[in-house]
Amino acid sequence: MSIWASEQDTSAALREAPSGTSAAKEMTGRLVLVSNRVPALVGEAQAGGLAVAVEELLRQQGGLWLGWSGVISARGSKEKEAVRRQVRGAVEYVTLDFSRKDYSGYYNGFANGVLWPLLHTLPELVTFDQRDAATYYHVNARLADALLPLLRPGDVIWVHDYHLLPLPRLLRARGARAPIGFFLHTPFPKADVIELVPAVGPLVRDVLAADLIGFQTTQDLQNFAAAAERFAGAKISSSEPVLEFGRRRVRLGVFPVEINVDAFAAAAAQSAAGPAAQRLSASLGAQSLILGIDRLDPTKGLLQRLAGLRRLFERYPEWRRRATLLQIAALSRQDVASYRALKAALDCAAGSLNAEFGEPDWLPLRLLSRAGQRETIAGFMRLARVGLVTPLRDGMNLVAKEYVAAQDPRDPGVLVLSRFAGAAKQLDAALLVNPHDPEEIAEALHRALGMEQEERRARWQALYQSLAGSSSLTWGQAFLSALTRARTEAASSARTGLMHKASAAERRQARLGYWADQQAALQH
Repeated sequence: MSIWASEQDTSAALREAPSGTSAAKEMTGRLVLVSNRVPALVGEAQAGGLAVAVEELLRQQGGLWLGWSGVISARGSKEKEAVRRQVRGAVEYVTLDFSRKDYSGYYNGFANGVLWPLLHTLPELVTFDQRDAATYYHVNARLADALLPLLRPGDVIWVHDYHLLPLPRLLRARGARAPIGFFLHTPFPKADVIELVPAVGPLVRDVLAADLIGFQTTQDLQNFAAAAERFAGAKISSSEPVLEFGRRRVRLGVFPVEINVDAFAAAAAQSAAGPAAQRLSASLGAQSLILGIDRLDPTKGLLQRLAGLRRLFERYPEWRRRATLLQIAALSRQDVASYRALKAALDCAAGSLNAEFGEPDWLPLRLLSRAGQRETIAGFMRLARVGLVTPLRDGMNLVAKEYVAAQDPRDPGVLVLSRFAGAAKQLDAALLVNPHDPEEIAEALHRALGMEQEERRARWQALYQSLAGSSSLTWGQAFLSALTRARTEAASSARTGLMHKASAAERRQARLGYWADQQAALQH
Protein backbone atom coordinates (compact mmCIF):
# COMPACT_ATOMS: atom_id res chain seq x y z
CA MET A 1 0.00 0.00 0.00
CA SER A 2 1.43 3.36 -0.99
CA ILE A 3 1.87 6.03 1.65
CA TRP A 4 -0.56 8.09 -0.44
CA ALA A 5 -3.19 5.31 -0.69
CA SER A 6 -6.80 6.43 -0.41
CA GLU A 7 -9.12 5.67 2.49
CA GLN A 8 -11.29 3.68 0.10
CA ASP A 9 -8.37 1.36 -0.65
CA THR A 10 -7.65 0.94 3.05
CA SER A 11 -11.30 0.30 3.91
CA ALA A 12 -11.35 -2.47 1.33
CA ALA A 13 -8.24 -3.93 2.91
CA LEU A 14 -9.98 -3.95 6.29
CA ARG A 15 -12.78 -6.07 4.88
CA GLU A 16 -10.10 -8.57 3.86
CA ALA A 17 -8.54 -8.61 7.32
CA PRO A 18 -7.57 -11.97 8.76
CA SER A 19 -10.19 -13.90 10.68
CA GLY A 20 -10.00 -14.17 14.44
CA THR A 21 -8.41 -17.60 14.11
CA SER A 22 -5.68 -16.59 11.68
CA ALA A 23 -5.02 -13.37 13.59
CA ALA A 24 -4.57 -15.43 16.74
CA LYS A 25 -2.01 -17.60 14.96
CA GLU A 26 0.03 -14.50 14.15
CA MET A 27 0.12 -13.55 17.85
CA THR A 28 1.91 -15.98 20.15
CA GLY A 29 1.22 -14.00 23.33
CA ARG A 30 -1.32 -11.70 24.89
CA LEU A 31 -2.73 -8.49 23.53
CA VAL A 32 -1.81 -5.69 25.94
CA LEU A 33 -3.91 -2.56 25.53
CA VAL A 34 -2.95 0.75 27.13
CA SER A 35 -5.33 3.71 27.09
CA ASN A 36 -6.15 6.71 29.23
CA ARG A 37 -9.07 4.95 30.91
CA VAL A 38 -10.42 1.44 31.19
CA PRO A 39 -14.09 1.96 30.31
CA ALA A 40 -15.26 -1.50 31.38
CA LEU A 41 -14.50 -0.53 34.97
CA VAL A 42 -15.41 3.15 34.83
CA GLY A 43 -19.07 2.37 34.08
CA GLU A 44 -19.89 5.24 31.78
CA ALA A 45 -23.50 5.52 30.53
CA GLN A 46 -22.36 5.72 26.93
CA ALA A 47 -19.12 4.05 25.89
CA GLY A 48 -16.73 6.16 23.87
CA GLY A 49 -15.46 5.34 20.42
CA LEU A 50 -12.27 3.70 21.68
CA ALA A 51 -14.11 1.36 24.05
CA VAL A 52 -16.62 0.31 21.42
CA ALA A 53 -13.82 -0.34 18.94
CA VAL A 54 -11.44 -2.44 21.03
CA GLU A 55 -13.43 -4.27 23.71
CA GLU A 56 -14.72 -7.02 21.42
CA LEU A 57 -11.23 -7.64 20.07
CA LEU A 58 -9.75 -7.89 23.55
CA ARG A 59 -12.49 -10.26 24.73
CA GLN A 60 -11.86 -12.56 21.78
CA GLN A 61 -8.07 -12.33 21.86
CA GLY A 62 -7.63 -12.28 25.63
CA GLY A 63 -4.99 -10.22 27.37
CA LEU A 64 -4.49 -7.21 29.57
CA TRP A 65 -5.87 -3.65 29.60
CA LEU A 66 -4.01 -0.96 31.53
CA GLY A 67 -5.22 2.55 32.23
CA TRP A 68 -6.65 5.04 34.68
CA SER A 69 -9.32 3.73 37.05
CA GLY A 70 -11.35 6.94 36.88
CA VAL A 71 -10.63 7.48 40.59
CA ILE A 72 -8.92 10.60 41.91
CA SER A 73 -7.16 9.40 45.04
CA ALA A 74 -6.39 11.56 48.05
CA ARG A 75 -3.46 9.24 48.81
CA GLY A 76 -1.59 10.34 45.71
CA SER A 77 0.10 8.30 43.01
CA LYS A 78 2.90 6.84 45.17
CA GLU A 79 0.64 4.43 47.04
CA LYS A 80 0.89 0.81 45.91
CA GLU A 81 -2.82 0.39 46.73
CA ALA A 82 -3.57 2.79 43.88
CA VAL A 83 -2.88 -0.04 41.40
CA ARG A 84 -5.76 -2.51 41.07
CA ARG A 85 -5.95 -5.79 39.17
CA GLN A 86 -9.20 -7.53 38.21
CA VAL A 87 -9.84 -10.49 35.93
CA ARG A 88 -13.01 -10.85 33.89
CA GLY A 89 -13.08 -13.81 31.58
CA ALA A 90 -9.93 -13.86 29.45
CA VAL A 91 -9.08 -10.23 30.22
CA GLU A 92 -7.10 -8.79 33.11
CA TYR A 93 -7.84 -5.14 33.87
CA VAL A 94 -5.08 -3.19 35.60
CA THR A 95 -6.01 0.30 36.75
CA LEU A 96 -4.20 3.13 38.47
CA ASP A 97 -5.68 5.89 40.58
CA PHE A 98 -4.49 9.44 39.93
CA SER A 99 -3.78 12.14 42.45
CA ARG A 100 -5.66 15.41 42.11
CA LYS A 101 -2.43 17.04 40.92
CA ASP A 102 -1.84 14.38 38.26
CA TYR A 103 -5.43 14.54 37.04
CA SER A 104 -5.35 18.32 36.81
CA GLY A 105 -2.01 18.60 35.02
CA TYR A 106 -2.03 15.48 32.84
CA TYR A 107 -5.70 15.15 31.89
CA ASN A 108 -7.26 18.60 32.13
CA GLY A 109 -4.15 20.66 31.65
CA PHE A 110 -2.05 19.12 28.91
CA ALA A 111 -4.04 16.31 27.29
CA ASN A 112 -7.28 18.26 26.99
CA GLY A 113 -6.10 21.84 27.41
CA VAL A 114 -3.31 21.56 24.83
CA LEU A 115 -3.27 18.37 22.76
CA TRP A 116 -6.99 17.93 22.12
CA PRO A 117 -7.59 21.43 20.66
CA LEU A 118 -4.23 21.48 18.88
CA LEU A 119 -4.79 18.11 17.18
CA HIS A 120 -8.21 19.37 16.04
CA THR A 121 -6.60 22.54 14.63
CA LEU A 122 -8.19 24.83 17.25
CA PRO A 123 -5.04 26.52 18.59
CA GLU A 124 -7.04 29.45 19.93
CA LEU A 125 -8.35 27.12 22.65
CA VAL A 126 -4.88 25.98 23.79
CA THR A 127 -3.89 26.88 27.37
CA PHE A 128 -0.25 25.87 27.74
CA ASP A 129 1.65 25.59 31.02
CA GLN A 130 5.08 23.94 31.32
CA ARG A 131 4.04 22.39 34.65
CA ASP A 132 1.16 20.61 32.93
CA ALA A 133 3.56 19.29 30.28
CA ALA A 134 5.82 17.93 33.02
CA THR A 135 2.89 16.27 34.78
CA TYR A 136 1.74 14.72 31.49
CA TYR A 137 5.16 13.13 31.10
CA HIS A 138 5.19 12.07 34.76
CA VAL A 139 1.88 10.20 34.41
CA ASN A 140 3.04 8.47 31.23
CA ALA A 141 6.22 7.41 33.06
CA ARG A 142 4.12 6.01 35.88
CA LEU A 143 2.04 3.98 33.42
CA ALA A 144 5.24 2.64 31.83
CA ASP A 145 6.57 1.66 35.27
CA ALA A 146 3.31 -0.12 36.09
CA LEU A 147 3.19 -2.02 32.79
CA LEU A 148 6.77 -3.21 32.52
CA PRO A 149 6.69 -5.91 35.27
CA LEU A 150 3.39 -7.23 33.90
CA LEU A 151 4.76 -8.01 30.44
CA ARG A 152 5.41 -11.59 29.34
CA PRO A 153 7.39 -12.99 26.42
CA GLY A 154 5.32 -12.89 23.25
CA ASP A 155 3.08 -10.01 24.36
CA VAL A 156 2.00 -7.40 21.80
CA ILE A 157 1.47 -3.86 23.11
CA TRP A 158 -1.14 -1.57 21.56
CA VAL A 159 -1.12 2.03 22.86
CA HIS A 160 -4.10 4.26 22.17
CA ASP A 161 -4.47 7.96 21.57
CA TYR A 162 -3.08 11.38 22.34
CA HIS A 163 -2.98 10.94 26.13
CA LEU A 164 -0.08 8.50 25.74
CA LEU A 165 2.15 9.87 23.02
CA PRO A 166 5.40 9.50 25.06
CA LEU A 167 4.63 5.95 26.17
CA PRO A 168 6.32 4.01 23.32
CA ARG A 169 9.64 5.70 23.97
CA LEU A 170 9.29 5.39 27.75
CA LEU A 171 8.66 1.65 27.42
CA ARG A 172 11.66 1.18 25.16
CA ALA A 173 13.82 3.14 27.61
CA ARG A 174 12.81 0.72 30.36
CA GLY A 175 13.83 -2.26 28.27
CA ALA A 176 10.52 -3.33 26.70
CA ARG A 177 11.28 -5.38 23.60
CA ALA A 178 7.73 -6.37 22.67
CA PRO A 179 6.14 -5.15 19.44
CA ILE A 180 4.50 -1.76 20.07
CA GLY A 181 1.69 -0.34 18.00
CA PHE A 182 0.24 3.13 18.47
CA PHE A 183 -3.12 4.29 17.14
CA LEU A 184 -4.23 7.93 17.08
CA HIS A 185 -8.01 8.26 17.20
CA THR A 186 -7.96 12.04 16.70
CA PRO A 187 -6.90 13.95 13.60
CA PHE A 188 -3.26 14.96 13.20
CA PRO A 189 -2.78 18.55 11.99
CA LYS A 190 -0.24 20.24 9.76
CA ALA A 191 3.28 20.62 11.11
CA ASP A 192 2.84 24.40 11.31
CA VAL A 193 0.05 23.86 13.85
CA ILE A 194 2.14 21.44 15.92
CA GLU A 195 4.93 24.01 16.01
CA LEU A 196 2.72 26.49 17.88
CA VAL A 197 3.27 24.67 21.19
CA PRO A 198 6.95 23.94 21.98
CA ALA A 199 6.26 20.80 24.03
CA VAL A 200 4.35 18.98 21.28
CA GLY A 201 7.03 18.60 18.61
CA PRO A 202 9.19 16.34 20.82
CA LEU A 203 6.21 14.03 21.30
CA VAL A 204 6.44 13.18 17.61
CA ARG A 205 9.91 11.81 18.28
CA ASP A 206 8.66 9.86 21.30
CA VAL A 207 5.92 8.01 19.43
CA LEU A 208 8.41 6.95 16.76
CA ALA A 209 9.61 4.29 19.21
CA ALA A 210 6.56 2.27 18.11
CA ASP A 211 6.85 -0.27 15.32
CA LEU A 212 3.54 0.74 13.71
CA ILE A 213 1.67 4.05 13.98
CA GLY A 214 -1.93 4.04 12.77
CA PHE A 215 -4.23 6.89 11.73
CA GLN A 216 -7.86 7.37 10.74
CA THR A 217 -7.21 8.97 7.34
CA THR A 218 -4.51 9.38 4.74
CA GLN A 219 -4.38 13.13 5.43
CA ASP A 220 -3.56 12.45 9.09
CA LEU A 221 -0.81 10.04 8.04
CA GLN A 222 0.66 12.56 5.61
CA ASN A 223 0.58 15.32 8.22
CA PHE A 224 2.35 13.11 10.75
CA ALA A 225 5.02 12.06 8.26
CA ALA A 226 5.74 15.73 7.54
CA ALA A 227 5.90 16.49 11.26
CA ALA A 228 8.25 13.54 11.86
CA GLU A 229 10.52 14.86 9.15
CA ARG A 230 10.52 18.38 10.60
CA PHE A 231 10.69 17.68 14.34
CA ALA A 232 12.53 14.36 14.52
CA GLY A 233 14.62 14.34 11.35
CA ALA A 234 12.91 11.19 10.09
CA LYS A 235 13.26 10.30 6.42
CA ILE A 236 10.15 9.48 4.41
CA SER A 237 10.39 6.47 2.14
CA SER A 238 9.45 7.21 -1.44
CA SER A 239 8.09 3.73 -2.11
CA GLU A 240 6.22 2.61 1.01
CA PRO A 241 4.58 4.06 4.16
CA VAL A 242 7.74 3.87 6.24
CA LEU A 243 9.78 6.42 8.18
CA GLU A 244 13.49 5.85 8.67
CA PHE A 245 14.33 7.20 12.11
CA GLY A 246 17.93 6.79 13.22
CA ARG A 247 18.61 3.15 12.47
CA ARG A 248 14.98 2.13 12.84
CA ARG A 249 12.11 1.70 10.38
CA VAL A 250 8.69 2.80 11.59
CA ARG A 251 5.70 1.75 9.51
CA LEU A 252 2.66 4.01 9.13
CA GLY A 253 -0.84 2.89 8.21
CA VAL A 254 -4.40 4.09 7.72
CA PHE A 255 -7.00 2.13 9.69
CA PRO A 256 -10.38 3.89 9.81
CA VAL A 257 -12.24 2.71 12.90
CA GLU A 258 -15.36 0.70 12.10
CA ILE A 259 -18.55 -0.33 13.90
CA ASN A 260 -20.40 -3.63 14.08
CA VAL A 261 -22.98 -2.71 11.46
CA ASP A 262 -25.33 -5.69 11.67
CA ALA A 263 -25.42 -5.72 15.45
CA PHE A 264 -26.12 -1.99 15.65
CA ALA A 265 -28.84 -2.26 12.99
CA ALA A 266 -30.56 -5.02 14.96
CA ALA A 267 -30.32 -3.03 18.18
CA ALA A 268 -31.79 0.04 16.47
CA ALA A 269 -34.73 -1.91 15.06
CA GLN A 270 -35.50 -3.41 18.45
CA SER A 271 -35.07 -0.16 20.37
CA ALA A 272 -37.24 1.81 17.93
CA ALA A 273 -40.17 -0.33 19.05
CA GLY A 274 -39.33 0.19 22.73
CA PRO A 275 -40.95 2.59 25.19
CA ALA A 276 -38.36 5.40 25.03
CA ALA A 277 -38.45 5.68 21.22
CA GLN A 278 -42.24 5.35 21.17
CA ARG A 279 -42.61 8.19 23.67
CA LEU A 280 -40.35 10.34 21.52
CA SER A 281 -42.33 9.45 18.40
CA ALA A 282 -45.63 10.30 20.09
CA SER A 283 -44.29 13.66 21.22
CA LEU A 284 -43.26 14.53 17.66
CA GLY A 285 -46.58 13.76 16.04
CA ALA A 286 -46.21 14.50 12.35
CA GLN A 287 -42.95 16.44 12.79
CA SER A 288 -39.71 15.27 11.17
CA LEU A 289 -36.95 14.57 13.67
CA ILE A 290 -33.47 16.01 13.15
CA LEU A 291 -31.05 14.28 15.52
CA GLY A 292 -27.63 15.32 16.84
CA ILE A 293 -25.64 13.09 19.22
CA ASP A 294 -22.41 14.50 20.63
CA ARG A 295 -20.35 15.16 23.68
CA LEU A 296 -20.40 18.80 24.74
CA ASP A 297 -17.08 19.65 23.11
CA PRO A 298 -15.74 22.68 21.19
CA THR A 299 -14.68 20.43 18.30
CA LYS A 300 -18.25 19.24 17.63
CA GLY A 301 -19.45 22.50 16.07
CA LEU A 302 -22.56 22.76 18.26
CA LEU A 303 -22.86 26.56 18.19
CA GLN A 304 -22.38 26.56 14.43
CA ARG A 305 -25.01 23.81 14.16
CA LEU A 306 -27.58 25.90 15.99
CA ALA A 307 -26.72 28.84 13.74
CA GLY A 308 -27.48 26.59 10.77
CA LEU A 309 -30.79 25.53 12.32
CA ARG A 310 -31.71 29.18 12.84
CA ARG A 311 -31.00 29.91 9.19
CA LEU A 312 -33.18 26.95 8.19
CA PHE A 313 -36.21 28.45 9.90
CA GLU A 314 -35.39 31.95 8.64
CA ARG A 315 -34.89 30.98 5.00
CA TYR A 316 -37.43 28.16 4.85
CA PRO A 317 -40.28 29.06 7.21
CA GLU A 318 -42.32 26.17 5.83
CA TRP A 319 -40.33 23.86 8.13
CA ARG A 320 -41.49 25.65 11.26
CA ARG A 321 -43.77 23.32 13.24
CA ARG A 322 -42.86 20.54 10.78
CA ALA A 323 -39.33 19.74 12.01
CA THR A 324 -37.45 19.85 15.30
CA LEU A 325 -33.87 19.16 16.35
CA LEU A 326 -33.20 16.84 19.28
CA GLN A 327 -29.63 17.63 20.28
CA ILE A 328 -28.06 15.43 22.92
CA ALA A 329 -24.86 17.13 24.09
CA ALA A 330 -23.60 15.07 27.02
CA LEU A 331 -21.59 17.06 29.54
CA SER A 332 -17.87 16.47 29.23
CA ARG A 333 -14.67 17.79 30.82
CA GLN A 334 -16.38 20.45 32.89
CA ASP A 335 -13.10 20.98 34.76
CA VAL A 336 -11.72 22.56 31.56
CA ALA A 337 -12.54 26.28 31.18
CA SER A 338 -13.31 26.15 27.45
CA TYR A 339 -15.90 23.41 28.04
CA ARG A 340 -17.65 25.41 30.77
CA ALA A 341 -17.71 28.43 28.48
CA LEU A 342 -19.20 26.32 25.68
CA LYS A 343 -21.94 25.04 27.99
CA ALA A 344 -22.94 28.59 28.88
CA ALA A 345 -22.85 29.75 25.24
CA LEU A 346 -24.87 26.74 24.04
CA ASP A 347 -27.54 27.26 26.69
CA CYS A 348 -27.78 30.90 25.67
CA ALA A 349 -28.02 30.10 21.95
CA ALA A 350 -30.64 27.40 22.56
CA GLY A 351 -32.77 29.72 24.69
CA SER A 352 -32.58 32.47 22.10
CA LEU A 353 -33.54 30.10 19.26
CA ASN A 354 -36.53 28.68 21.10
CA ALA A 355 -37.67 32.08 22.33
CA GLU A 356 -37.60 33.57 18.84
CA PHE A 357 -39.12 30.72 16.82
CA GLY A 358 -40.96 28.59 19.37
CA GLU A 359 -44.71 28.29 19.79
CA PRO A 360 -46.74 27.20 22.83
CA ASP A 361 -47.05 23.71 21.31
CA TRP A 362 -43.77 23.50 19.36
CA LEU A 363 -40.09 24.17 19.90
CA PRO A 364 -37.46 24.11 17.15
CA LEU A 365 -34.87 22.65 19.53
CA ARG A 366 -34.83 20.12 22.32
CA LEU A 367 -31.45 20.25 24.07
CA LEU A 368 -30.33 17.58 26.54
CA SER A 369 -27.04 17.54 28.43
CA ARG A 370 -27.33 13.95 29.70
CA ALA A 371 -25.85 10.94 27.93
CA GLY A 372 -28.29 8.18 26.99
CA GLN A 373 -27.89 4.44 26.85
CA ARG A 374 -26.42 3.30 23.53
CA GLU A 375 -29.42 1.06 22.74
CA THR A 376 -31.87 3.91 23.39
CA ILE A 377 -29.90 6.26 21.14
CA ALA A 378 -29.91 3.61 18.41
CA GLY A 379 -33.71 3.63 18.46
CA PHE A 380 -33.78 7.43 18.25
CA MET A 381 -31.47 7.24 15.22
CA ARG A 382 -33.88 4.93 13.43
CA LEU A 383 -36.72 7.41 13.97
CA ALA A 384 -34.76 10.42 12.74
CA ARG A 385 -35.43 11.76 9.26
CA VAL A 386 -32.07 13.59 9.39
CA GLY A 387 -28.84 12.70 11.18
CA LEU A 388 -26.95 15.96 11.75
CA VAL A 389 -23.23 15.32 12.32
CA THR A 390 -21.23 18.53 11.82
CA PRO A 391 -17.99 18.54 13.82
CA LEU A 392 -15.49 21.29 13.03
CA ARG A 393 -12.94 18.47 12.76
CA ASP A 394 -13.05 14.85 13.86
CA GLY A 395 -10.77 11.86 13.64
CA MET A 396 -13.54 9.59 12.37
CA ASN A 397 -16.95 10.08 14.06
CA LEU A 398 -18.64 6.76 14.70
CA VAL A 399 -22.01 8.47 15.29
CA ALA A 400 -22.24 9.06 11.54
CA LYS A 401 -21.65 5.36 10.85
CA GLU A 402 -24.12 4.34 13.55
CA TYR A 403 -26.79 6.58 12.06
CA VAL A 404 -26.39 4.85 8.70
CA ALA A 405 -26.52 1.40 10.30
CA ALA A 406 -29.65 2.31 12.30
CA GLN A 407 -31.85 3.22 9.33
CA ASP A 408 -34.87 1.32 8.07
CA PRO A 409 -33.85 0.18 4.56
CA ARG A 410 -37.40 0.71 3.32
CA ASP A 411 -37.63 4.32 4.48
CA PRO A 412 -34.18 5.59 5.50
CA GLY A 413 -33.23 9.02 6.73
CA VAL A 414 -30.57 11.34 5.35
CA LEU A 415 -27.11 11.91 6.81
CA VAL A 416 -25.85 15.51 6.84
CA LEU A 417 -22.13 15.27 7.55
CA SER A 418 -19.23 17.65 8.01
CA ARG A 419 -16.67 17.27 5.27
CA PHE A 420 -14.02 17.70 7.99
CA ALA A 421 -14.97 14.48 9.79
CA GLY A 422 -12.74 11.53 8.97
CA ALA A 423 -15.86 9.54 8.12
CA ALA A 424 -16.66 11.90 5.22
CA LYS A 425 -14.11 10.18 2.97
CA GLN A 426 -15.89 6.86 3.43
CA LEU A 427 -19.46 8.22 3.66
CA ASP A 428 -19.33 10.45 0.61
CA ALA A 429 -22.96 9.67 -0.33
CA ALA A 430 -24.05 11.82 2.62
CA LEU A 431 -24.90 15.50 2.18
CA LEU A 432 -21.48 16.98 2.96
CA VAL A 433 -21.30 20.47 4.44
CA ASN A 434 -18.82 23.01 5.72
CA PRO A 435 -19.68 23.16 9.44
CA HIS A 436 -18.50 26.77 9.65
CA ASP A 437 -21.15 27.90 7.13
CA PRO A 438 -24.69 28.26 8.58
CA GLU A 439 -26.11 28.85 5.10
CA GLU A 440 -24.69 25.56 3.82
CA ILE A 441 -26.05 23.69 6.85
CA ALA A 442 -29.49 25.26 6.36
CA GLU A 443 -29.52 24.37 2.67
CA ALA A 444 -28.54 20.76 3.42
CA LEU A 445 -31.23 20.45 6.09
CA HIS A 446 -33.84 21.82 3.69
CA ARG A 447 -32.76 19.36 1.03
CA ALA A 448 -32.68 16.43 3.46
CA LEU A 449 -36.10 17.16 4.96
CA GLY A 450 -37.69 17.38 1.53
CA MET A 451 -35.81 14.54 -0.16
CA GLU A 452 -37.92 11.96 -1.97
CA GLN A 453 -37.80 8.37 -0.80
CA GLU A 454 -36.14 7.10 -3.98
CA GLU A 455 -33.13 9.38 -3.52
CA ARG A 456 -33.00 8.67 0.19
CA ARG A 457 -32.88 4.95 -0.45
CA ALA A 458 -30.20 5.28 -3.14
CA ARG A 459 -27.99 7.40 -0.89
CA TRP A 460 -28.49 5.10 2.08
CA GLN A 461 -27.65 2.00 0.05
CA ALA A 462 -24.39 3.58 -1.08
CA LEU A 463 -23.57 4.54 2.52
CA TYR A 464 -24.43 1.12 3.87
CA GLN A 465 -22.33 -0.64 1.25
CA SER A 466 -19.32 1.43 2.31
CA LEU A 467 -19.68 -0.04 5.82
CA ALA A 468 -20.81 -3.59 5.03
CA GLY A 469 -18.35 -6.38 5.70
CA SER A 470 -16.25 -4.46 8.19
CA SER A 471 -16.48 -4.25 11.97
CA SER A 472 -14.57 -3.11 15.01
CA LEU A 473 -13.20 -6.64 15.20
CA THR A 474 -11.87 -6.68 11.62
CA TRP A 475 -10.43 -3.19 12.24
CA GLY A 476 -8.47 -4.41 15.25
CA GLN A 477 -7.37 -7.58 13.51
CA ALA A 478 -6.12 -5.58 10.53
CA PHE A 479 -4.06 -3.34 12.81
CA LEU A 480 -2.56 -6.25 14.72
CA SER A 481 -1.76 -8.11 11.50
CA ALA A 482 0.03 -5.01 10.20
CA LEU A 483 1.88 -4.68 13.51
CA THR A 484 3.10 -8.27 13.25
CA ARG A 485 4.40 -7.61 9.73
CA ALA A 486 6.03 -4.35 10.83
CA ARG A 487 7.81 -6.13 13.66
CA THR A 488 9.04 -8.83 11.31
CA GLU A 489 10.41 -6.15 9.00
CA ALA A 490 12.07 -4.43 11.95
CA ALA A 491 13.76 -7.68 12.99
CA SER A 492 15.01 -8.16 9.44
CA SER A 493 16.35 -4.60 9.46
CA ALA A 494 18.15 -5.33 12.72
CA ARG A 495 19.91 -8.30 11.16
CA THR A 496 21.12 -6.09 8.32
CA GLY A 497 22.36 -3.40 10.68
CA LEU A 498 19.59 -0.87 10.22
CA MET A 499 18.69 -1.09 13.91
CA HIS A 500 20.93 -1.02 16.93
CA LYS A 501 20.76 -1.62 20.64
CA ALA A 502 20.27 1.62 22.52
CA SER A 503 23.27 2.82 24.47
CA ALA A 504 22.98 3.77 28.14
CA ALA A 505 23.08 7.46 27.17
CA GLU A 506 20.33 6.96 24.58
CA ARG A 507 18.17 5.08 27.09
CA ARG A 508 18.59 7.90 29.59
CA GLN A 509 17.68 10.48 26.94
CA ALA A 510 14.62 8.47 25.98
CA ARG A 511 13.63 8.17 29.62
CA LEU A 512 13.92 11.89 30.29
CA GLY A 513 12.91 13.31 26.92
CA TYR A 514 11.87 16.94 26.44
CA TRP A 515 10.62 17.30 29.99
CA ALA A 516 13.96 16.62 31.67
CA ASP A 517 14.49 20.37 31.86
CA GLN A 518 10.92 20.89 33.08
CA GLN A 519 10.92 18.63 36.15
CA ALA A 520 11.72 21.53 38.43
CA ALA A 521 8.45 23.13 37.35
CA LEU A 522 6.60 20.40 39.25
CA GLN A 523 7.93 21.83 42.49
CA HIS A 524 6.25 25.23 41.93
